Amino acid sequence: MEVDGNDENQGFYMIEELDIPFEEEILRNPYTLKSWLRYIDHKSEQQLTQQIFVYERALKELPGSYKLWKQYLDLRREHVQELNPVRFEKEYLKVNNCFERALVLLHKMPRIWLDYCSFMMNQCRVTKTRRIFDRALKALPITQHPRIWELYLKFARSVGGETAIRLYRRYLKLEPDRVEEYIELLLSLNRYDEAAKRLAQTVNNDRFQSMFGKSNYQLWMELCDLICEHPREIKSLKVEPIIRSGIRRFTDQVGRLWNSLANYWIKLGHFEKARDVFEEGISTVMTVRDFTQIFDTYAKAEETVIERKMEEAAERAEEGIDDPKADLELDLRLMRFEQLMDRRPFLVNDVLLRQNPNNVHEWEKRVSLWKDNHTKVVETYTKAMRTIDPKKATGKFHVLWTNFAKFYEQGGDIENARTIFEKATHVDFKNVNDLAALWCEYAEMELRLENYNKALDVMGRATVPPRNPNVDFRDESLPVQLRVFKSIKLWSFYVDLEESIGTIESTRAVYDRILELKIANPQIIINYANFLEENKYYEESFKVYERGVELFNYPISFEIWNVYLTKFINRYGGLKLERARDLFEQALEKCPPKYAKPLYLMYGKLEEDYGLARHAMRIYDRATRSVSDEDRFEMFNFYIAKASANFGVTYTREIYERAIEVLPDKEAKDMSLKYAELERKLGEIDRARALYAHASQFCDPRTVPSFWQTWHDFEVKHGNEDTFKEMLRIKRSVQAQYNTEVNFISAQILATRQAQQSGQESGQVQGVPSNGSSVSEISVPGTSNAMQIAEQEAMQTKANLTSVSKSMTFVPSSTQVNKENVSSNPSNPDEITMDMDDDL
Repeated sequence: MEVDGNDENQGFYMIEELDIPFEEEILRNPYTLKSWLRYIDHKSEQQLTQQIFVYERALKELPGSYKLWKQYLDLRREHVQELNPVRFEKEYLKVNNCFERALVLLHKMPRIWLDYCSFMMNQCRVTKTRRIFDRALKALPITQHPRIWELYLKFARSVGGETAIRLYRRYLKLEPDRVEEYIELLLSLNRYDEAAKRLAQTVNNDRFQSMFGKSNYQLWMELCDLICEHPREIKSLKVEPIIRSGIRRFTDQVGRLWNSLANYWIKLGHFEKARDVFEEGISTVMTVRDFTQIFDTYAKAEETVIERKMEEAAERAEEGIDDPKADLELDLRLMRFEQLMDRRPFLVNDVLLRQNPNNVHEWEKRVSLWKDNHTKVVETYTKAMRTIDPKKATGKFHVLWTNFAKFYEQGGDIENARTIFEKATHVDFKNVNDLAALWCEYAEMELRLENYNKALDVMGRATVPPRNPNVDFRDESLPVQLRVFKSIKLWSFYVDLEESIGTIESTRAVYDRILELKIANPQIIINYANFLEENKYYEESFKVYERGVELFNYPISFEIWNVYLTKFINRYGGLKLERARDLFEQALEKCPPKYAKPLYLMYGKLEEDYGLARHAMRIYDRATRSVSDEDRFEMFNFYIAKASANFGVTYTREIYERAIEVLPDKEAKDMSLKYAELERKLGEIDRARALYAHASQFCDPRTVPSFWQTWHDFEVKHGNEDTFKEMLRIKRSVQAQYNTEVNFISAQILATRQAQQSGQESGQVQGVPSNGSSVSEISVPGTSNAMQIAEQEAMQTKANLTSVSKSMTFVPSSTQVNKENVSSNPSNPDEITMDMDDDL
């Protein structure tokens, strides 16, 4: 039962005995909100009519209380929210009246408006609800409008139709960046024309920021798709200019946009316009990917039309209908489609040439495509020559000129071929070698035509120097025509041509001209000398070699010297020995050690064959001092072999001794073994033993056991107990030396680490070395005794080795040794005989 708050008398019967304290309090304080709230809380468990009775009385006393109105309105809404708004319309109207009463004084409260609007949205009263939303927007300040609009737009989307569109138009005046929501609404309502119009405005606005994070490109694509999918509905936009502006704007999606424009005309039924668009697209795109997209779509569209026409022709044939016009159109479309497929390689080539018109390879492909059409071949070559910039050409531009001339040559038009070559010689190519190759091709054509004099004339013209011959061949700022006369490629071809069909004098003149220009390479020098030698001009050929070694330094001149000296010796042998010696001395004067060995061997061979053996030995001796370290050991072996062959084995002792002195330890050890073996064969056992003792200092028993086995076998055959013990003592000393050195280094490393750790812990390191001091100078507590012991052992070992080397030195070749006093140490009769295996 509803209580009318305007008549208090009707509700007095609702006052119960428990309500009296609250009634008394509100009588004393009728304008106190807390008193009323306590009373309302007391009635919260009572019937709705009793609660309404209290609320109405409270609001009569406090009509501007937001808290009372909010609780009251929530109570009334909660009571009817489960009811059907149609069947219980009166109940809803009562609540609406409550909201209207509340808004008389609380019209600035957005929460009241929001509750009222949301309550109205459930009553299916569209116009009433829309007007209430409008009243809310008028009553509230602009800063509160976003809260109302959020609910208002939800209402608009639920209503749809023209109402939603008009509401969104109003909203966009406040928030223009929310246009994407409006576009989605228009699309859902099938209002494609206005949606495309709004989307076009959005795309053209450079300052627009998508609320969904879409890029300008994505919006463009959406616009194009919308236009193409609904071409008949869109009438307010000029579609073709829009898509063409996108083609200019988005260069990476040109193919897709051209297809969109063509599909637009296809859906409108304008097939000829669509074909024009496809043709324009494939003739303007710059990438093969875009071309492929357009061409495939173009071909598919043509196939679809042809299939439909063929189906119609089949239906006419079944019905017996004869339509010549339709059959002619079908034949025309088939012919167009066939031509389209035949044009594909040419169209792809066009795309690549649009990318880079200076691409020589693509022009060559273009020519090969027209190989059966001579007129088109000439047109293609001519267009290529006009189009290509020689300085920017990709590939060999001169080859294109050459092939053009060969095309005329193969066709028998020699004059035009010569004209092409003449024009090509005036082209400023990117590289001098290109022009040189072109001149050579020109001459080769004359040779193929057996015009030998013209070929020589061509090469003569090509090698004519300019007025100022002092030009830098590598100066890129000068035209290639001014630098080509210094091209070694050109001169090499010229000289080969002269050798083949020219005279000796003309050939020599060309070679001399090359030398005068100082552009000769070693091969030119050798070829010139061989040419003179073949024609019996021996001294002239030697002069050429001499000019060659003057032009080049080592290592290039080494090859020339090698050929020169070989040729000279083969020619004169020992007839001009002094001259040959001067040549060798001249060659060796500035020769690096790396290249000296072959020259010394050749020099020594000369002396052996035509001079004195003593001179040869002096040359080999010089060689052992002059060659590189890598060749010295081998040179000593060669020297020893030659000395032994010419002067006997005793002559080699001094060579062996010097070799042992100058060679590194490893090679000195090998040389000592050879020397010892020689002395053993000569019966000089003591000298051999001394050599073994000397070589022992280079041989660690752990790494070179073969040496000690050799000495062991030697003592077994030629020694006695004392010499064998001495060998074992030396072996122990050497082994102790290597062990001590390893232990000494390890002790140094250990001492350094301990010093660093001690310094980190205490902050002070005793005896920290200054810059440049050795590790052994570091004083570390607890390690000084170990270091001193290691140093003493090392010094003692070195002293032992020194005594051994002093006691067993080289025996001069002129000294005879008393074989009875083999060992300097007295023998011990009580010493136990030890074998090699007992050493360790």
